[in-house]
Amino acid sequence: MKRMIVMIACVLLSSTALFANGTPEEYPNKDVEFIVSSGAGGGTDAISRKISQLAEKELGTAIYFVNKPGADDAVGPNLLMGAKPDGYTIGNFNYGSIINAPFTGLIKGYDLAKVQIFALITQEPDALMVTKNSPYTTFDEFIEAAKANPGKIKVADQGIGSRVNLLALKIQDFYGVQFNMISYQGSAPQREAILNGEVDAAITSLGDFAPLLNSGDAIGVVEFSSTQNGGFPTVPNSVELGLDDSLLSGSFLTLAAPVETPAEIIEKLTKAFGSAATSTEFSEWTKTVGVTPDFKSGPELKAFIDGKIEGETKALQALKDAGVL
Repeated sequence: MKRMIVMIACVLLSSTALFANGTPEEYPNKDVEFIVSSGAGGGTDAISRKISQLAEKELGTAIYFVNKPGADDAVGPNLLMGAKPDGYTIGNFNYGSIINAPFTGLIKGYDLAKVQIFALITQEPDALMVTKNSPYTTFDEFIEAAKANPGKIKVADQGIGSRVNLLALKIQDFYGVQFNMISYQGSAPQREAILNGEVDAAITSLGDFAPLLNSGDAIGVVEFSSTQNGGFPTVPNSVELGLDDSLLSGSFLTLAAPVETPAEIIEKLTKAFGSAATSTEFSEWTKTVGVTPDFKSGPELKAFIDGKIEGETKALQALKDAGVL
């Protein structure tokens, strides 16, 4: 009898804790915390804030932000993995969080199985940019210069094993060239390096270089995508230049909640962020920052993520086996 009373008490305590912030039907009844995987002011931060601002209208509550950068964009997501699964803590996962962090294992216990990724919001192809005074303003001219000057063309990437570093290595391998690759911690120092003349070119997204592209201080040589960028329609894409599909590359932004978050809450979050991501206001805003809105959820989202993990992890493993990483 005593054991039965203890068990009932435990069940009641668990139920009380689970619904301390209301039942899933009443969700949300207080502000929602959004953990951003990057520092304030960057592209990931801007997209996270804009999409949340629009989603607040349908959710009927405010969303506030906590920036937690570091460790291949895994510090913030790792905090989300340990958050209470009640819908009041959500966050973003991008390329680094989903591809690099599990591969490198920088954070012990980091496991994508601890979260539910419920929406893809944007895709952000990588691009090659040069300075406004560069002697090579087309991709062919850039490759010819690299062939004529092995190891001398200085290219800014974002660290060994990063997405853009991987793309630079693919370009080297495909065209038989050798760059002088210089690593920077993100797109902001890459922009400074271009302005200061420290490097000849940089690889990251057009959106990350939007201020310099708009001011004319940098020129977009090619975007490694199959479609035209709405924000920078004069920058040619891979298909226009006839580049190999293996060079298609880019990041993306997804949203997630702790794995045991009730299905009713996940459904409400997906609906609210889906409405925001497919709105005209968001579509027009993405053109100003050079990213592409691409909302996916459910099985379509799972297929997208599974495909990314399989393809990119194989590429990373091949480089590791070859001693490049």
